[in-house]
Amino acid sequence: MTSIGGETMGTTWHVLYAGHRDLRAAIEARLDALVAALSHWAPDSALSAFNRAPAGSWIALPPDLARVVDAGLRLAQASDGAFDPAIGVLVDAWGFGPPGACPEPDAPAIAAALARSGYHRLRWDGERLFQPGGVHLDLSGIAKGYAVDAVADLLADHGIRHCLVDIGGELSGRGMRPDGDPWWVDLEMPPGIALPPLRVALHQLAVATSGNYRRGEHTLDPRKGRPPDNGVVAVSVLASTAMLADALASAATVAWPDLSLLLDRDIAARVVIRDGDRVEEVLTPALRAMLDDDDLAAHAN
Repeated sequence: MTSIGGETMGTTWHVLYAGHRDLRAAIEARLDALVAALSHWAPDSALSAFNRAPAGSWIALPPDLARVVDAGLRLAQASDGAFDPAIGVLVDAWGFGPPGACPEPDAPAIAAALARSGYHRLRWDGERLFQPGGVHLDLSGIAKGYAVDAVADLLADHGIRHCLVDIGGELSGRGMRPDGDPWWVDLEMPPGIALPPLRVALHQLAVATSGNYRRGEHTLDPRKGRPPDNGVVAVSVLASTAMLADALASAATVAWPDLSLLLDRDIAARVVIRDGDRVEEVLTPALRAMLDDDDLAAHAN
C-alpha cells in the first residue's frame, strides 16, 4: 500500500491507496488547481476574481468553482441559510478571513456586513454567477470536502479504485483495504471531551467534522451574523460524498437543535454538545442503524 501526503488549503493531506504507482505529482497538481479556483485566501484565484467583479456583471466560472457554487447554493436554500457560501464580507468583519484579526464587530458593523452578504443576493444560471456588487464568496465550509472527492476521482482516473483520502480531517473511502477490510476511521473527538470512541467503515462513504476546536472560534450563523450560541462542540456527518458531508456538518453546527435537514435526508451524523460541565452526544437514526449492539450500548443517551 502506498502512503503519501503534504500540505494544501492551509492544512494537510494524506492519501493511502492500493498499488505502487507514484501519483504525488498528479495529486499535487490537482490540489494546486483547486486552490487556484476555490481559495478566498489566494488573491489570484477565480473566486477572488468574482469577489472583485464590478456590480451588475455576470461571471463565467471555471468548472471546479461552478460545481461547488452550484452545490453550495442548493444547500443554502435547503438549509434556510444555515449554510451560506456568500458570507465572505461577514467572515472578514469578524477577523476570520484574509484581512486578519480585528476587534469584534459591533451591531452596526454586523448589519453592514450582512447587507453585503447572503446567497439570496446571487443569481446563478448554471455557468455564470451574477455579482450584484460587493458580495464575497467564502467556500471554507465545503471546499475541502470537494477537494477530497476530486483527489479520489483523480485516483480512479489512474486506475486506483481502493483508496482513503484525507484533507484536514475530511475523508473519503473508496473500495477496500488491501487486507480485505473496509477503511475504518474513528470520528474526530474534540480535545477534553470524554466520550467513547466511535469507529465507522468508510465503504464508498465520506465523513466530515465541523468544530471550532481545530482553528478556534470561526463558525458564524449566516442568518444572524454572529457565532452560534447553541453549545455545539462538533458535528460529524457521513454522506455519499465528502463535499456533501462537509457542507452538511457546517450547516448542522449552525442549525442545532434543528436537525431536520439531516433527518429529512436520512443522514448519519453525530452531534456533540456541551452545556457547562455536561457533555451530550446525539446520534441520528441513520447512524444508529450503522452501529452494532455494543456500540449502541456504549453511546446510549
